[in-house]
Amino acid sequence: MSSLIAAEPDIESIYQHHHRWLVALLNKKAGNRFDACELAHDVFVQLLRKPRQFDSFDGTRNYLSRMAHGLCTDMQRRRALEQAWQQAVALRPPEMVPSPEQRAIILETLADVAAMLERLPAKAARAFVLVHVEGLRYGQVAGELKVSERMVKKYIAQAMLHCALMRGELLAALPG
Repeated sequence: MSSLIAAEPDIESIYQHHHRWLVALLNKKAGNRFDACELAHDVFVQLLRKPRQFDSFDGTRNYLSRMAHGLCTDMQRRRALEQAWQQAVALRPPEMVPSPEQRAIILETLADVAAMLERLPAKAARAFVLVHVEGLRYGQVAGELKVSERMVKKYIAQAMLHCALMRGELLAALPG
C-alpha cells in the first residue's frame, strides 16, 4: 500500500488512509476501543492544530504512531494521578472533600505539574517534590540526593522556571 500513496497532502486524506489503523494500534495500547477512539480523535485534533506535510505513507504512520504513543502515555499517567487523588480524598472526612468543580481544577493542576516534572532532569524533579511536597529543607534534600546544598538551590530554581514557563503557556492558551 505504501507505493499507492506517495504523499498525503491534506488531513482528510490522512484520516481516510490511517484512522482505522490508528484506532487498531491504540486499541492494543489502551486496552479498549472507547479509549482508542478517543485517543485517535485527539491525534487528529492535534494534527488539525499543527498541520504538516508528509512525504510518504510510512512517514505519516510513523508520525501518527509517535503522537498516539505520547497521548496514550499521557492518558495512563492522568488516570494513575486521578486514582491516587481519589484514594487521598477517600481518607478525608466528608466535610473536607472538595466539590466536583474543585476536584476537576485540582486534577488538571496536578496533571500539569506532573507533566512539568517529567520534562525536568530526574534530580531536579526529585528536589522539587522533596522541598515543595514533602517539606524537606535544602540541607536534607542535599543529603538525600547526595549533592551540595547549592546544587539543590539550582535544581529548585530550574523547576520553578519550568513552572513559570508552564504557567505562561497555560495563560496564553486561555481564551480571551
